[in-house]
Amino acid sequence: MNFFDLDWHSVWNYRDMFIRGIGITLILTLSGYFGGIIFGLFLGLGKLSTKKWIYWPCKIYVDLFRGTPMLVQILLIHLAVIPTIFGHSLGYMVSGITALILNCAAYNAEIFRAGIQSIPKGQMEAARSLGLTHWQAMRKVILPQAFRRMIPPLGNEFIALLKDSSLVTVIAAPDILYASKVVAGATFRFWEPYLVAAVLYLVLTYGVTKLVAFVEKRLSTSYVPRKAKGRVAS
Repeated sequence: MNFFDLDWHSVWNYRDMFIRGIGITLILTLSGYFGGIIFGLFLGLGKLSTKKWIYWPCKIYVDLFRGTPMLVQILLIHLAVIPTIFGHSLGYMVSGITALILNCAAYNAEIFRAGIQSIPKGQMEAARSLGLTHWQAMRKVILPQAFRRMIPPLGNEFIALLKDSSLVTVIAAPDILYASKVVAGATFRFWEPYLVAAVLYLVLTYGVTKLVAFVEKRLSTSYVPRKAKGRVAS
């Protein structure tokens, strides 16, 4: 078979499998991403800590998960870590989401660390001089400003995680890529199912890209410090 002899009917017969694959892909990606946001924030703050007993475990974790392939992490978690802890496998969904959270958190930690460090130190000093504690100043002053700068890299991480979620196919998670493999194995046709998978991932990533650009534009144009608003009103 060549590229000009495509039979899309063979793929259409498995449309329900692809639809389910889209849902599984989105569940894995969203769960892994938002879990990685929360965990990554604590890791990023830990890497900024001056206490060695906080800094070093966070640094070692980030270096470990950023320095090893996600495929290896997925297999270890699914075949070794979870069965060792619980005595049996908890299924592809638990293993997949766990692996994506742990991997995403390591990359988000660096994004949070860099974003926080990009804010001038005078901001923290000014907040502390007003009587705020370190954590109050971080939550009310530093993080809101840093978050606006972190939107593009956080958006890129979401796109990367969306594509990397296809790796959960190795533990039989019925995502988009798994559907393509099943169709290819059942029909012995490879162009059509894998082209469909490529198009579906492209549509999803393009939608995320446009959404991130929209959010970034809205925040950059709508945010005006309270003092500035007061000056304009006066």
